[in-house]
Amino acid sequence: MNGIILVFINIGMNANDNKEMLLYSIGTVARILGVSVQTLRLYERRGLILAHKSSGNQRLYSQSDIERLRCIRISISKHKISIEGIRRIQSMVPCWENVQCPMEQRITCPAFTASDAGCWTYKHKTNVCAGRDCLRCKVYLLAGDCEQIKSLVHHQPSRLSDTTDVLPREC
Repeated sequence: MNGIILVFINIGMNANDNKEMLLYSIGTVARILGVSVQTLRLYERRGLILAHKSSGNQRLYSQSDIERLRCIRISISKHKISIEGIRRIQSMVPCWENVQCPMEQRITCPAFTASDAGCWTYKHKTNVCAGRDCLRCKVYLLAGDCEQIKSLVHHQPSRLSDTTDVLPREC
């Protein structure tokens, strides 16, 4: 299969639930989407996408990654949202609610206190996200879904009540 790799992974549902997943090379994904390899690398550098890496450090993308990239492309070309705009939108997904991050960890976490990128772009060392595989994290997966991003950003019930006297969020 040219540019396509079949991989068996555990997607984290439970320890016995192995799923097979097709992974595509960066060149194959570039052709599928009609963009350059450099564009995909730019999206990765800017934190819009996380690439799987082979043992030889080759970038690989799943079907879910391709859908995320399609969402990014539509946002840029049809809706005229810049890469920085997409980063800010992704930063609004309340990761702290999805991973149930305690307040004492939230106030020191850049994903909570800043508004410039999704939580997966930060190096979490001492909070509940330390050691997590962001590629499999619910927050990362949901933030790439064009159909759900609006509801995720609007659904922040505990945000105001938990933080009004703690730390303002920059805009």
